[in-house]
Amino acid sequence: MSSVWSSLQYLNGLEVVTTMTGGGRGCVVWWSSQGRIARKPQARRTPAGKTRDFGLWLPGERRGGRKHCSTGENDMLSAVFITDLSGKPLISRNYRGDIPLTSAIEKFASYLLEVDGDLQKPVFHVDSSGDFVGGGDMGCTGAGGEDLRLRPGGVGYPKILRGRRPVGWRKLIEEPPQERPGNRTTSGALSEARAALDQHGYEESFIPHNNLYLCSVTCKNSNVALMLTYLYQLTALFQDYFTTLNEESIRDNFVIIYELLDETMDHGLPQSLDSTILRQFITQEGNKMADDTKNKPPVALTNAVSWRAEGIKHKKNEIFLDVVEKLNLLVAANGTVLHSEINGAVKMRSFLSGMPELKLGLNDKVMFEATGKSSQARSGKSVELEDIKFHQCVRLARFENDRTISFIPPDGEFDLMTYRLATHVKPLIWVEAVVEPHRGSRIEYMIKTRSQFKSRSVANNVEISIPVPPDVDSPSFKSSVGNVTYLPDKDCVVWTIKQFHGGREYLMRAHFGLPSISREDAEGSKSSGGGAMDTGWKKPIGVKFEIPYFTVSGIQVRYLKIIEKSGYQALPWVRYITANGDYQLRMA
Repeated sequence: MSSVWSSLQYLNGLEVVTTMTGGGRGCVVWWSSQGRIARKPQARRTPAGKTRDFGLWLPGERRGGRKHCSTGENDMLSAVFITDLSGKPLISRNYRGDIPLTSAIEKFASYLLEVDGDLQKPVFHVDSSGDFVGGGDMGCTGAGGEDLRLRPGGVGYPKILRGRRPVGWRKLIEEPPQERPGNRTTSGALSEARAALDQHGYEESFIPHNNLYLCSVTCKNSNVALMLTYLYQLTALFQDYFTTLNEESIRDNFVIIYELLDETMDHGLPQSLDSTILRQFITQEGNKMADDTKNKPPVALTNAVSWRAEGIKHKKNEIFLDVVEKLNLLVAANGTVLHSEINGAVKMRSFLSGMPELKLGLNDKVMFEATGKSSQARSGKSVELEDIKFHQCVRLARFENDRTISFIPPDGEFDLMTYRLATHVKPLIWVEAVVEPHRGSRIEYMIKTRSQFKSRSVANNVEISIPVPPDVDSPSFKSSVGNVTYLPDKDCVVWTIKQFHGGREYLMRAHFGLPSISREDAEGSKSSGGGAMDTGWKKPIGVKFEIPYFTVSGIQVRYLKIIEKSGYQALPWVRYITANGDYQLRMA
């Protein structure tokens, strides 16, 4: 299978992780929006109210005692179609012919009318009578009319568990429903559920994009996460080909779209959706090619390394590695750090010939412990990474074994891995603001900023945005360093410092005039909370910066080895950058 089957995937803001259950009889897939998921569900730490979690039980079968999710016939898609906002079909492809596609499209249009814009449920079931079963319920009944959905004492039929993690989710992972005492046999109950779905309707899943809906249909007991992943990656593939995916681009490129639909799906099984590989034999001028050899699929499409073509040559073999960290910070008016988080990424640009294998070592705390170097792990030289997400080229089994990041890189630029650290971090650039009003006629600011990192580091292009009342005029500024600009359209003052060395402190004063008001108006505005001195304009101070050769987490590249059978020498380049993310300090 292709990259769709990565154990950790990204779905347009949804993070998906597959957790194998005991005995190899299935898996539980967790995903969330506006948040990250750790390597294990129990390691997840996300502020309450910030995330919506979903769980999905996917029944599997035992094969040779191995743990796996089923990837056979029951993970097939029957059809894919694209509609406009009203449900009118623009293009469709029926891969298996086991569902009435015309009826499925009509049912989707009816579903859009029924939900009336409430599209929070991306999956719904159509039973044999043509009735809807809402997203997440996935109605399915057995021969005797009993409900076969996932429930205590029920069969492991897929069910989306809406909301926060359900009570007993850990027991669900450790002890699948079909294995609990008193249940029917796994094989009999599971086959009954699948037969009921085959005979009693089909499932439709969809995603919105611009003014379109991309939909997939199946009459099998399919992996819902797979269906959604395929649709999101198909959308990204179309955008890579046509830049913009809308009704007009579909009508202008329907021949290419049909070719892509045929190549990305083989009798209902998703294949490679890598645009780099597909572009080698599906081009805008594909129907003009006279040479039959050009119509043959590249070796990389059927190769185990589908993300890299064979025979790549570069005059100079180089690889560039950037460790980029962004600091999210929220500081209260009294100086207390309310929230701090580091979002990091290891970005690579590969210009290597042949089929090289790379090995990357980081000062990861778990890696030190796995290799017996516990003294280094305790000495503070290691970093405990969380929520790691790898590119599909990384060998996950080897990483779980000895924490070695081993991979064959794609050619060009890509993100090797991303990670998060929810740890307490002191502000790298501290800002204090003192506001002094003068009898309602003018207002004065005194801004003090201080860099709280080592003196050998330098923050470049620092921008400090200080909010001001919307009705100020006559600005004047005095600063010890940098330039100050008033932006009336944004109601703020921007203090720019080109180079901010570590351990330095600078001051800036700003004076503004206020509209003339009488004493009665001033007292009235004071009593009603309105007027120029209303504190509603006091938004947090925003800071932008970039510090090269510095990481706030302390992560370091210990080694980067390049192995290629031709034995050429390659030059690895490593760079560290720390920049601002959502970096805000509240005003007093």
